[in-house]
Parts: sequence; C-alpha cells; structure tokens
Amino acid sequence: MTYQSSITYLYGLQKFGIKFGLRKVSKLLARLGNPQEGLPCIHIAGTNGKGSTAAFISSILSKAGYRVGLYTSPHLISFTERIKINNREISKSDVIRLTSLLKNKSNDKDNITYFEIVTAMALLYFKEKKVDLSILEVGMGGRLDATNIVTPLLSVITNISKEHEFYLGNSLLKIANEKAGIIKKNSVLITGATQPKVLSLFKKRCRTKKTRYYQFGKDISYKLANHNYFHYYGLRNSLEGLNVGLLGEHQIKNAAIALASVEILRGKRYHIEDNAIYQGLSNVHWPGRLEVLKKSPIVVIDGAHNPAAMKNLKKVLFTEFNFRKLILVIGIMEDKDIRAMFKQIVPFAHKVILCEPNMDRAASTKIIAKRLQEWNVKYHQIKDVKEAVIYSLSMAHPKDLICITGSLFTVGEARRIFFT
Repeated sequence: MTYQSSITYLYGLQKFGIKFGLRKVSKLLARLGNPQEGLPCIHIAGTNGKGSTAAFISSILSKAGYRVGLYTSPHLISFTERIKINNREISKSDVIRLTSLLKNKSNDKDNITYFEIVTAMALLYFKEKKVDLSILEVGMGGRLDATNIVTPLLSVITNISKEHEFYLGNSLLKIANEKAGIIKKNSVLITGATQPKVLSLFKKRCRTKKTRYYQFGKDISYKLANHNYFHYYGLRNSLEGLNVGLLGEHQIKNAAIALASVEILRGKRYHIEDNAIYQGLSNVHWPGRLEVLKKSPIVVIDGAHNPAAMKNLKKVLFTEFNFRKLILVIGIMEDKDIRAMFKQIVPFAHKVILCEPNMDRAASTKIIAKRLQEWNVKYHQIKDVKEAVIYSLSMAHPKDLICITGSLFTVGEARRIFFT
C-alpha cells in the first residue's frame, strides 16, 4: 500500500457511519494481541475542552521527560495529527504499515468503522513504541465509544452540555450518563462539570465503582492573576504565576483540570517537577483553537461547535482583541443546535459568510441561512470553505477581525489555505 491508498482505505470506512459499541473493536484488538492491556493511559471525555486538556497533560509530561502518546480527533489538515508521541505525528510509513496490518486483521463482515480502526491503530502504535503513558480523547459520548476499551489510570470528564443529541440523548442527564461510562472500578475521576444533577450522577457512579471523585470548584480551583496568568489550588499542591499558552479563561479551567490529573500521576509515582508544569503549560500547542493566523486583518480560527463553545469564543474575541468590525465565516454540522450557536455570536457580527465543510454531516448553507434570518445581519452563501475565506479577506478592512468557526472541519479546511 502507498500512503494515499492507505488513507483512501481508511476514509472509505466512513461509509459505515457512526456505530456505537465495543464488540467490533474488542474483536479486532484481540486479533492484534490486545495492545490496550497494560497500556498506562488517561481517558478524557466531555462536551468541550477534551483536546485542550489532553494537550496540556501531554505537554507537561513531555517536559518531565516521559514518552507520551496522544490520540485526538478530528485532524485539521493531515490524518497523522491524530496520533502523536511527544507532539511528533505518526510517520506516513507507520500509517502504511499499520493500515495494511489492520486491513488484514479486520473481518469484512464486521463492517468496522473508521473511528474504530483508527483507535486500534493508535493503541497498537503506542504499545509498539513503548510509551510511558498515553492520553486518549473520547470521540463521542464515552460509554460505547471505541476508546472505552481501555482501563485507565484515571478518567476525566471536562464538562457537560447538550451535544450530539441524536446519538447521546436529548437531556443533560442522558448525555452525562453516556460520558459517565468511562468511569472504571477502583480508579479516579476528575470532572469540571457544574450542574448539580450531573454531579450527583457522577458521585453515585463513583461510589458504586469504588472510585475516587474530584470536582473542579470544590477540590480544584484557580485565581486569575493578570492576562493569561493564574494561581492554582489543587488536591495537595498549590502553584503561583502559571501562564497558559492558549487564549481564553476557559483554557485556564482546562489547565487546572490537567494539573489535577498531574497531581494524581504524581501519587502514582510519576516524577514531575514543578518546572515541567510551568514549561508545559506555557509552551502547549493546540492548533485550531483560538489560533491567530493573520494580523492585518486579524484572522482567528476556532473549532467552536456548540453553544457553550461559541459563548467562550465570543468572550475571548471581545476581551483579547481590538478590531473595527467582526466578520464571521461559519460552517456547521447539521446535527448541531444551530440557532443556539448563532444566538451567542451572530448579533455581534457586521457580516456573516455561510459555507459548507466537505463532510456528509455538514449543514447546507440554505438551511443555515433560514436559521440566520431572525437576526438583522448581512450574509452571503458561499458553499466552498476556501472561496468563503478568500472572499472574507477581499472585503475586510485591515483593522477588521475575521473569525472562521462552527466546526473543526471548517477550521481544518480554512487552515490549509494558510499552511499549505
């Protein structure tokens, strides 16, 4: 196989869609010798902040001298972004080799999905490379997500809000129950959730599983110092004057949850100096999340894909940047609460450009336009993301801010314009 034929084969598995359950991935991993067994890992679920929290932990552990595997999704430009060790992407030659192996080990009758086979690839790769610890981001939900095949050192649930309701349920408690599926026996849970009923569900599950429970705002907290600096007050340790390398106060909360995870690892005899924490937080790199691509006009990309994330985005845009007018380039998946997302940011925009990322689940610009009409805002429909971005640049004043958002798929296509 070539790299391109490997990627073509993997993407071709998307025809099987999203199918929850651990049976198929379990059978495939068994044929591979169960690489997930004995693999030290942290498992991270949540509505928002999963990837950022994972990136913070990975950066800190890398600075501490550990060999750290990181599995996240989706990728922005290259498939290889999904599987990294110490922030170095899996090589194309390894993708070719592992795809060939996985293809031969797969049972055609199983109709294994794209995410299932890529998860198996990540686990096998981390086992082969003998990582000291791996960090796995849940794809969707938790209980029946392919990543839930692991037995982690600790589990993290960053927060809970409504998302993927068709798959996860139409209430916060139903969604929380799916996320709580990653809680394992005699382990540890750290959560940043805030809703009393959700927290009650998590606490009950932890009691049943005899698992230690730690909650942001109760066991873990922070105090803002100035700009992106903060003081951390944790389970046992306190640290002052920490700097976060990502924009937005919501990232400080993610960093605090990451630091609590580091404290748990210290208790499990991982040697992590304070210096590694300071360096890891300040030097973290997480593309597509409030990333500035251009300064005149300002171009910011952010993968906000639900109302809570869009609210955070709006807050950061108006507190961290000075600009004349806001121009939005938005492409959204059809299963999202589009109206609620628009409500957070559209009223503050001078102009909106609607587009469609190249995904089967993308909402058409016509559908999005109908949702947009309740706000008195000028808009254009330009289906192709690249054309939409080029148009926004052509019409923007040097002191305007162009924000490209709505989905990581939209952000990924836009990012290619600037980096390829």
